[in-house]
Amino acid sequence: MTDLSPITGLTRDHWAASADNLLLSLRPWASPDHARIELPGRPSRYGPDSDTLEAFARTFLLAAIRLKGEDGKDPHDFANWYAAGLRAGTTPGSPTAWPRPDVLGQAKVEACSIALGLHLSRPWLWDRLDASDQANIVDWLSTVIGEEYPPINWVWFQIVVETFLRSVGASWSQDDIDSGLAVHESLYRTGGWYADGPERSYDHYNGWALHVYPLLWADMAPDLCAPELRQAWAERLSSFLDDAALLVGSDGSPLQQGRSLIYRFAAAAPFWVGAMTGATKLSPGLIRRASSGMLRHFTDHGVPNEQGLLSIGWYDEWPAMAQSYSGPGSPYWAVKGMLGLALPADHPVWTAIEEPLPAEQSDTVKALEAPGWLVSTTAADGISRVINHGTDHSVPGDDRSDSPLYARLGYSTSTMPPLAGDASERPRDNSAVLIHPERGATHRNGFETLQCGVGGATAVGVSSGRAHWVEVEHDSPDHGSGRSGSVTWGPRITVASLVRGACEVRAVRVHEAAPDTHLELSGWPVDPAVGLTSAVIPVNGFDSTDVHHETGTSPQAEQVAIPTARTTGPPVPGLIYVAFVLLHGKEVQVDLPAVQVTDESVSVTWSDGSTASALLKDGSREP
Repeated sequence: MTDLSPITGLTRDHWAASADNLLLSLRPWASPDHARIELPGRPSRYGPDSDTLEAFARTFLLAAIRLKGEDGKDPHDFANWYAAGLRAGTTPGSPTAWPRPDVLGQAKVEACSIALGLHLSRPWLWDRLDASDQANIVDWLSTVIGEEYPPINWVWFQIVVETFLRSVGASWSQDDIDSGLAVHESLYRTGGWYADGPERSYDHYNGWALHVYPLLWADMAPDLCAPELRQAWAERLSSFLDDAALLVGSDGSPLQQGRSLIYRFAAAAPFWVGAMTGATKLSPGLIRRASSGMLRHFTDHGVPNEQGLLSIGWYDEWPAMAQSYSGPGSPYWAVKGMLGLALPADHPVWTAIEEPLPAEQSDTVKALEAPGWLVSTTAADGISRVINHGTDHSVPGDDRSDSPLYARLGYSTSTMPPLAGDASERPRDNSAVLIHPERGATHRNGFETLQCGVGGATAVGVSSGRAHWVEVEHDSPDHGSGRSGSVTWGPRITVASLVRGACEVRAVRVHEAAPDTHLELSGWPVDPAVGLTSAVIPVNGFDSTDVHHETGTSPQAEQVAIPTARTTGPPVPGLIYVAFVLLHGKEVQVDLPAVQVTDESVSVTWSDGSTASALLKDGSREP
């Protein structure tokens, strides 16, 4: 460890070495003219033309970050290496020419990384290109003008490209920028959180896309961004980072929730943007602790691999973790998590002494209104837990299956839901489901959030929805949502959580009769070898407990164990079933409260006398 980095041991030199290693390790996989980088691994549904461009564009952004932070010092010749690729990729008739953004949708995404990289490295790359090369790059980028973009984080890809075009005197569209900004504003919810589209899509995209691009763009073209808009974005990022700091475990792991987790330490990106723009109340030492913790977490687990490459997976290669749009170059959006290297070595974020994360300092509970999350951290084991009563990558009343990375009741920095096998059809972890002998397990997707807040020392959440069985169709693209299929509706189920420390009091009420079923409540999936305790302890109504074991379904561990409580027969309509659901390290002393159950509520009294309650009334509506 160093004097500046007593917790992670990582300094700016370590970061720089990691970045350079990523870039240099790619070179053997590049075409002779550097335009295409053909990495090993499972291709995306868009094919090699897309995948090889993706690998180039995303790593070019990292090269540009390095040039910016080193003020053009370039011992590895990144500028000329990538200039050659830019030249070949945009020259008409070149055998390695890239598909244009008006032809291939994924090229719209990668055009943004190229434009942002050109902006960051402009004095050392763009300004040194000859006029014909500049013209070819402009022609390729200009195909985004007037194109339709989905009304999600993608609008920033068009905004950034056209703003770069404007900066070099090329054509651009004010209408495109204005419409994109309007979409971005429509995505804002509250408390610093955006939803990535009309669905309840809350995940790391809030940080590495919806918070990163706005403030970078505002500084890219200050005359286009109204000062009050930049101020609003800065305030939102500051609020978001207060929450994001709670969602990093003491081992450096970011919250293991949401799609595109193969981007890994990209979750550090908004912390760096806070430092770059001043849009944060977090201290420089805490920002570097959070960011370095993430990088250290993955390097300690063998990332990148022996070839120096980022594979599709969490630690090791695990192709089943990919969405359908993911290819071998996709993980290199992790480079957004290296944005801090654009800051010079004398910036306070690099010279301050690391400070502990919130999860290391004290036990904390907090309710995040927009995503409907109850956050609970425990300093003794450094785990951050999210109890989920508001996120499912869906909308109320939706009848698709549960997405494992969105619709579970719990996520943490130490556990990941099973993602392979029948995970999309059969919720097995952190769920409250009805099991039918033929239809299997019900899904909660499309539920309604009834409560999400903190009362005293207890975080309280309640959600309710019509349980439904789904015969899943597997041929649709996977962008994070649940799967469609033939639906059979079941009774309405309300779930309440009262959370403090490592203990969640989870209460379940089935409002109508459910013949030929039994109720099952499942807890946290843990690797039996890592020393974490995951338990479900019945309090009211359940007849038995068990531990479900899975093999090869988690990218985090070969074996996972999931505790469950269940009824032997159909649940009694209206009865409130209650269990303690625990996740903790051996260092934690768990406070199990006294529990009182009435016809419509559950109440807890903790050992220090503090109390809280939750109401499980039937707010039913037809699907």
